[in-house]
Amino acid sequence: MTEYRWLLPAVLHGDLVGERSPTRRSARDWGVDIVVFVVAALMGLAAALAMHPVSSLSPAVVLADQVIGAAACALLWLRRRWPVGLALVMVPAALASGTAAGAVAVALFTVAVHRPFRTVAVVAGLHIAVLAPQLWWRPDPEVSFWGAMAFSVLSYLLLVMWGMFVRARRQLVLSLRDRAERAEVEAELRVERARHLERERIAREMHDVLAHRLSLLSVHAGALEYRPDIPRDDLVRTAGVIRTGAHQALQDLREVIGVLRLGGEETAPDRPQPTLADLEGLVEESRTAGMEVTLDLRVAEPGRAPAALGRNVYRITQEGLTNARKHATAARVDVTVRGGPGDGLTVEIGNPTTSGQAIPGSGTGLIGLTERAELVGGRLAYGVDGGGRFRLYAWLPWTA
Repeated sequence: MTEYRWLLPAVLHGDLVGERSPTRRSARDWGVDIVVFVVAALMGLAAALAMHPVSSLSPAVVLADQVIGAAACALLWLRRRWPVGLALVMVPAALASGTAAGAVAVALFTVAVHRPFRTVAVVAGLHIAVLAPQLWWRPDPEVSFWGAMAFSVLSYLLLVMWGMFVRARRQLVLSLRDRAERAEVEAELRVERARHLERERIAREMHDVLAHRLSLLSVHAGALEYRPDIPRDDLVRTAGVIRTGAHQALQDLREVIGVLRLGGEETAPDRPQPTLADLEGLVEESRTAGMEVTLDLRVAEPGRAPAALGRNVYRITQEGLTNARKHATAARVDVTVRGGPGDGLTVEIGNPTTSGQAIPGSGTGLIGLTERAELVGGRLAYGVDGGGRFRLYAWLPWTA
């Protein structure tokens, strides 16, 4: 099939080699084809009028010459669909008829425009090969044989070069157009990917913040449920904590929904992000909820830690405390944070696997923490040790 692609119609051949060949003529195509037909007919008429009378040619031969020329011009309407086939048919037509010269030139030019150089070279070689018998049969008394031969060969070569130039220009325009279209698609994909990543970041942030606050609300509500006889002052204080936590959770939810509604087209102001110095406040908040939490912070100056590093340590500790509150409400939780510049920061959180009433969760928090650690070049591991305690271990790099 590959060896005979040059015999296929222009539409099929264009599909095979990646060219764009229209299946229907547009208004512009009709206009060009009409002009080409008229030019070829006028060239044939001029050749017939300028043909020197040859005594050896009978009127029947002259009539046949004109009929072949007219048929060759009519066949030009097939040049878009069968350019190579038409050019091959024009080889004997050029040998038999001088009035077919215009149609021959158009057919050769069409092949040069629509086909690769190898096919053009073969077709042009056949047309040049019939020039010698054609000029010998119909010699021009005013020009020598070799002069006419050189002029005809030069005309064919110029015609082929012109057609190849048009082909190269069209291919360049198509490549530039395709490149521009690909660039637009890639730009849209980059924008869509940026939006997707931003929404993932927002979803992770929403999980880290809301899961922590809602778990605190669940603990306080559980205390009211199981201790209906608590003193009024403690009841008022617990209700105030629940109200404040609910307001904070709603505020966080409004901010996240506001960013999502923007759809990534605008940049919403980021909420204040926690740092390593805020770790004490996070632990104290859990203690207020009734958890027994011990914090061992072995960092000389927490305020000097990079903002991104402190935020990630805070989120990992927050998720660890949230999971401990869900699955080990009344158990002791040990939090250890140690390290420094050059060594990185290590976070270890340990608590019993079961204790008290478990709070339902999605189970995706630890997966999100693993992705968060890997994105910054760290690592995270979790599981139950030999003593039956659930341990969360994370290491994050801290460059010197």
